[in-house]
Amino acid sequence: MVGIIMGSDSDLPIMQEAIDILEGFDIPFEVDIVSAHRTPEKLFEYSKNAHLRGIKVIIAGAGGAAHLPGMVASMSPLPIIGVPVKSRNSIDGWDSVLSILQMPGGVPVATVALDGAKNAGILAAQIIGTSDKCVLDKIIAYKEGLKLKVEQASERVKK
Repeated sequence: MVGIIMGSDSDLPIMQEAIDILEGFDIPFEVDIVSAHRTPEKLFEYSKNAHLRGIKVIIAGAGGAAHLPGMVASMSPLPIIGVPVKSRNSIDGWDSVLSILQMPGGVPVATVALDGAKNAGILAAQIIGTSDKCVLDKIIAYKEGLKLKVEQASERVKK
């Protein structure tokens, strides 16, 4: 199971891309809003206990100061994938990117591109696939599909 959390419901349109990917790979997930700044007690509880509830990977999306992924990583033994979100109060998204990317040694967060929740979903699926052959086979098929799309596009532009 994958946990998908975000700092605000305004992040949901971006995080929906991770949800869509996980649904496509038939990977169970849960979605919640966990604000690092407005609900720190909920953040602590979620971070410390997610692995006890069967979560294997956490995708955490946040905009602005974007402390959510790093704070979760500081308390959870699970792999954390951070999605920087370009929010309305953002400095063109750079504040979110740097807040998630520049983690201190010992507290890693795998960081995808700004608004890159699709890749976060794929990375979570790949992590799950290391111990679930069914998911791994779906990842292999997905990547073959990407290759096929490029080959078909190549043929179209040659004509």
